[in-house]
Formats: sequence, C-alpha cells, structure tokens
Amino acid sequence: MLCFLPVPSFAQQRPLRTEGADTVPAGTMRVMVGFDFLQDSDFPLSGLSGDLTSVGVLDVRTGVGKMVELQMQGTVQHFLDVKRQVGSFVTPTLTGSASTHDVGDFAAFVKVRFLGEGKRRPGVAVRFGYLLPTSDQSRGIGSNTQDIFVDIILQKHFAKLLLMGNVGIGILQAPAALFTQNDVLRYGAAFSYPVHRRVNIVGEVAGFQSTRTITSGLLGTESRGEARLGMQVQAAGFLWDVAGIAGLTRNSPRTGFTFGVSKDLRIFDYSSVKP
Repeated sequence: MLCFLPVPSFAQQRPLRTEGADTVPAGTMRVMVGFDFLQDSDFPLSGLSGDLTSVGVLDVRTGVGKMVELQMQGTVQHFLDVKRQVGSFVTPTLTGSASTHDVGDFAAFVKVRFLGEGKRRPGVAVRFGYLLPTSDQSRGIGSNTQDIFVDIILQKHFAKLLLMGNVGIGILQAPAALFTQNDVLRYGAAFSYPVHRRVNIVGEVAGFQSTRTITSGLLGTESRGEARLGMQVQAAGFLWDVAGIAGLTRNSPRTGFTFGVSKDLRIFDYSSVKP
C-alpha cells in the first residue's frame, strides 16, 4: 500500500449514480468518499421521517482486467434527525431523544464491458450486484435485506458531451412479509460536459420504479428517484465533486446535496501479469 502511485484520471463516477460503460483501468483502484445530506427522508418500514446525514459514503472500484471491474459500495454511518414518527411494521429503537444512527447496507457489484464505444456505436456493459444485509432494521433506517440487481449500461460521446443510460431490474426482498419480493425497474440517464479542462458539469435522473402496488407486506420497497445537478473539479491531485439533489417520488428525500472526493491508485502492473 505504501507503493501506491496516483493515476491521472477524469472519468470518475461521483456525484452521479448512473453508471458509464467504461471500466476502471486494469491494476487501478478508484477510491471515492462522500458526504450526503437529505431533507425530509421517509422510512415507511419504521414510520420515521426526518433529515438524513450520511458520513463516509464509500465507493471502491478495482480494475481486474481490461473489461472487468469489481465494486464495493456502502455508507459508514447514517444519522437521522427524526421530525415525525408514526406506527409501522418495525418499532424503532432510537439512539437519542429524537434521533437514530446506523451503519448503511453495503453492496458488491461486478461490471463487465462487452463493447467499447465506437464512432457510431455506444459502449455497452452489464453490471450484476448483491446487497448485503449489514444494517439493523431496529434502528429505523436500513431494511437489513438481501437484494439482487442487474443493469444494462450504454454510453456515447457526442463531441464533448457524454451521455450515459442505465436500465435494469432489481429483486428486492420484502422485509415485512415472508417469502415475498418486489421486482422493480431500475433506470438512470446522465450527462457530463466539460466547461474547462479541469471542470465538468454533470447531471442525472436515476432511481427505481415498483412494478407492484405497495401494500403493507411490501413496505420498504417503494419507488424512489432523484435528480442531481453538480460539477466535478480536478485540483491538488484529487477529483472533487458537489451536487444538489431533488426527490422525484413521494418517498424520496425532498431536497439535499452531496459532496465528495475521488482518487485513482495504481495497485499492480497489469501488463506484467503473465497468463
């Protein structure tokens, strides 16, 4: 680890959630750390609502080949300032008089790029993911469930403008009912445009749509979506990002913002690896 060397790169993910088809260069680890603040966040499973602060929003990606990228995502700690509480399936145990906190659920993904972007064709990739049940539902924030995701990813440049699109499915375990799941449609549409050699303007609309009517047994799997608009700035050897957030569905946060920093690190020389 002491031998890590920085790798110049401007094709970073944060603050977007929509994936691009490109993978992290082989032998490179991309470390992204962020801070989120979301107003009026609802958690129907526990009946809690309030302002959510997420500290240590992690996204670590490693290029293990020319076409394959491994990802690990999650949040070190969520803090919820409870504004409202109603009865629901889970009776939460608050950690303060009007607050609670909990570790976030972590997820592991594998992204495989099948086609590189050509003059006329878009780049194409597929991503498979698994959500680990690392949260504690009694804290009122996480659902402590196991979910599976599959996404198809498209990416195309039009002069300086980069467009990215995602469509996929999510199989969400219903925490309020046995042997029940909700299949959701995942989506994302994003752009990135350089206004300076060190500054990108970025934006997106992303989330998922439930394919079933939400009943008491499907609490915690409601449709959610967000719009984000912000920028990436390359300075001091890091890529800094900031974006405003607006919720698009009834259970999404009303407004918020995210701030983060990214860095590429060389962990091994792929060209020296012999088959």
